[in-house]
Amino acid sequence: MPVAISRFPLRRSVAVLAALLPLAFGVSARAVDEPVALDLIIEGGTIFTGDDAPPQVGDVGIAGDRIVFVGRAAPHRFVAKRRIDARGQVVAPGFIDPHTHADRDLFHADARRWLNVPFLTQGVTTAVIGSDGFGGADIAAQAQRLRDNGAGTNTAIYVGFGPVRAGQLGEANRAPTSEQLDAMRAQVSRAMCEGALGLSTGLFYAPQSFARTEEVIELAKVAARHGGLYDSHIRDESMYNIGLKGSIDEVIRIGHEARLPVHVAHIKALGVAVHGQSGDIIRRIEAEQKRGLAITADQYPWTASSTRFSAALVPGWAVDGGRAAMLKRFDDASLQERLRKDMRENLRLRGGPEAILFSAGPNTKYIGRTLAEVAQGGDPVDAAIAVLREADLAIASFNQTDDDVRNFMKRPWVMTSSDSSEGHPRAYGTFARKYDQYVVKEKVISLGRFVRASTGQVADTLGLTKRGYLRSGYHADVVVFDPARYAARATYAQPTLLSQGVTTVLVNGELAVDGGEVTGRAAGRPLLRTPREGSCPA
Repeated sequence: MPVAISRFPLRRSVAVLAALLPLAFGVSARAVDEPVALDLIIEGGTIFTGDDAPPQVGDVGIAGDRIVFVGRAAPHRFVAKRRIDARGQVVAPGFIDPHTHADRDLFHADARRWLNVPFLTQGVTTAVIGSDGFGGADIAAQAQRLRDNGAGTNTAIYVGFGPVRAGQLGEANRAPTSEQLDAMRAQVSRAMCEGALGLSTGLFYAPQSFARTEEVIELAKVAARHGGLYDSHIRDESMYNIGLKGSIDEVIRIGHEARLPVHVAHIKALGVAVHGQSGDIIRRIEAEQKRGLAITADQYPWTASSTRFSAALVPGWAVDGGRAAMLKRFDDASLQERLRKDMRENLRLRGGPEAILFSAGPNTKYIGRTLAEVAQGGDPVDAAIAVLREADLAIASFNQTDDDVRNFMKRPWVMTSSDSSEGHPRAYGTFARKYDQYVVKEKVISLGRFVRASTGQVADTLGLTKRGYLRSGYHADVVVFDPARYAARATYAQPTLLSQGVTTVLVNGELAVDGGEVTGRAAGRPLLRTPREGSCPA
């Protein structure tokens, strides 16, 4: 969708002060002589505030970048420059996506992508980047670039284990020296002092997968010292190495030994070897919660994951040293039996060649075809190696069951996330699909639970101040959607179709979506976490 980008300065007007000061000092609006001047009132919608309170029909008043009131207000108390009729629609806090790869768009050369339109049109007003351990440690520089460019959504940032480790060890499978570990600690500490949410890892992905648990714990301790959290694409969501259960145990160990909250990214039971294990994983996590560990998770509502083709099929030992080393091993006759045996097993875990769909990448001749179709009746491992010699493509991997997806979704500690990635419909339709499929059609969760898992619960988990709720004095991040129309349009065949049904989105009080149309206003801000007092140099 071609849109023009504009940026608006924050308005520090008399109207804003008039609206907020009475509230701050406990004075009702009735005590003010003149009606409070607002920029906007959203009228008559069904309001979900982001907590567990039942919905109410009422109004939301906004002045500048803040919410002034929520509920039923006497008309004479307020005057507004504009009123939006939200009767029959849902009014909620803007959704917060705790696990995205939106940095690909936010830092793209094409300025049109900075608006994060696929997110805005679902009602997402805050995106978290640096996920899966891929984010850089230059938090201040990233934040400044977001300010300079302008972004459609707010952005919170993790420091990524991947670049931190690669900066010391490259892509090699070896342990750091004490000096290298100290350098990694220092880099994580600087990132935390610059406002990172915490440490993110992607222990499934080489070279992060080469790190022992003890190494990760040492860096998690640094994040803990600054008041941050630990977020992880766990080492194994299937049975590639230590298994799903072993990987959950590893996260729990990291939380206990580093003494910080831990978060499991895009929780799932991936592949035929672990289908049905969701119940065991849920019981394990909830037992630890009862013991006092703060452990949470997020989830996307799709049965297909998305990753690099090499990560899905090539064993970890074969990617030691990076792509060039992998290609040499493809030509090493002494390794062929072991390589092909391991790749065949990984393909089995993924559900076979029919369950691998090439979804994005430089070789467009493969896009939209399954590995089985590419193999054309021949050996799928031969076909896989041939594809990988040309390029490493993104795939959609159909590897989960509906029952496991539903089981995780029902838990009160599981939040909504997109894990947005190129070639997968989750980037364009996760929140809308979760509502349409699992609230409306299947009734797996309630509308209130959907909103809570996408707003206030996420803000609380990530430590986002005055976000995630419709409350007086909070930042005016708001979504209004039509409950009869809100749905995803994106599919695996057409993954870039925008969602429908969102009529209004405000980001920091600015209209990002108005009447169902993207306005082009880039009102998003970097949301930097304040480090624990005394943990950083003065």
